[in-house]
Amino acid sequence: MTRNWIETVTGSLEDKKKYRECKARKAALPAPYARTVEAVERYLNYAGAITKGDVLVQMYEDLIVLFEQAAADGTAVRGIVGDEPVEFVEDFLRGYEDGRWVAKERARLTEAVDAAALAQEHDDGD
Repeated sequence: MTRNWIETVTGSLEDKKKYRECKARKAALPAPYARTVEAVERYLNYAGAITKGDVLVQMYEDLIVLFEQAAADGTAVRGIVGDEPVEFVEDFLRGYEDGRWVAKERARLTEAVDAAALAQEHDDGD
């Protein structure tokens, strides 16, 4: 019971553990890859607006796996992100849309317009 209460207040302890593991794995990458991951993370933190902790952790884990595999294969940093790093990160981020705050606002907007349209249909039908 205590764990559930704590996790309600602070977030998932398992997610925090995975996040710390991702940070350690990033630190173990060769320097060019670690620096690139750091830059991508910084951009994601500012532009990504991920509000779901589990989605954020999964995104970081996927990012680390991508760069670990590239390092193991000897793929250059530009071979991963290409000539347009912003485009790369924006494409990467699209895979995590459901965790962004804007996804919730998009759903809220759609529901509000649907409710208004339904109310109008009922009012016009009277």
